Amino acid sequence: MRLTLSARAVLGVAAVVAALACGPAALAQSVSVTSIVEHPALDSLRDGVQKALTDAGYTQAKGLKWEFQTAQGNTAIAAQIARKFVGDKPDVIVAIATPSAQAVVAATKTIPVVYSAVTDPVAAQLVKSMQPSGTNVTGVSDTLSLEKQVDLIKKVVPGATRVGMVYNPGEANSVVVVERLRELLPKSGMSLVEATASRTVDVGAAARSLIGKVDVIYTNTDNNVVSAYEALVKVGNDAKVPLVASDTDSVKRGAIAALGVNYHDLGIQTGKMVIRVLKGEKPGDIASETSSKLELFVNPGAAKRQGVTLSPELIKSAAQVVE
Repeated sequence: MRLTLSARAVLGVAAVVAALACGPAALAQSVSVTSIVEHPALDSLRDGVQKALTDAGYTQAKGLKWEFQTAQGNTAIAAQIARKFVGDKPDVIVAIATPSAQAVVAATKTIPVVYSAVTDPVAAQLVKSMQPSGTNVTGVSDTLSLEKQVDLIKKVVPGATRVGMVYNPGEANSVVVVERLRELLPKSGMSLVEATASRTVDVGAAARSLIGKVDVIYTNTDNNVVSAYEALVKVGNDAKVPLVASDTDSVKRGAIAALGVNYHDLGIQTGKMVIRVLKGEKPGDIASETSSKLELFVNPGAAKRQGVTLSPELIKSAAQVVE
């Protein structure tokens, strides 16, 4: 049977309608995800991004191409991954944590980039402000109120005057936190004692260098430190030095307490931003976001091992008590 031109046109329209009815992911869009390292918080964030996409109908079964690569804590590998992803030309690149985000943003000015788990995207030079960037970049910051972090330190170790911090001086997010704490702690009668760890294998030695010099060790979301948190916990337990974190997953691994964001929820928030881009919004028209939802986790067993007793009030106020 030979179709007339009008019949072919009708069938063509029907095919388009049918394709649209299959959902957004039927358009075979692609999302490439890179993370500086794999650890519980960042893994949870990545899974949150994927859940948001799945819930919105963007699945591999329906044509979505999803690729994930980790840089294993190496900034050179992060740059290699960024270049590969740019060559692949996905619809969106999701860059998790500051080093990976910096690598991706440096590699492309055209492919949409959505960053996440970046403490200070302005200081990291990803965007000029938290307002719409007008570029190919937007994202979600995991910045925390350091005033609230200092308050938590005082609640865990009321008599603390010397706060130790192990961090990677090569991570912009950690440098920002250190600079702010240098200014903030003296206002509460405390001082900062620093120990640097440029690699994950350096974390234990850096922590040991603080023994006898500090009353408590505070850790931010430094990726080297979080990746090797067990080494820090061993020092804290052996030397009876209390550990306070800003990553709630670290409490499950041996920190006494942490007031931080829920990284799975942060991933879902990031995923919703990715969906907006997939639907046609320009990243430069979307303001960067933060999470205002903080959760307190406490670990009374870790407190005992590290020589402190948590107040009943602090335990009662926790969203989760790790036994």
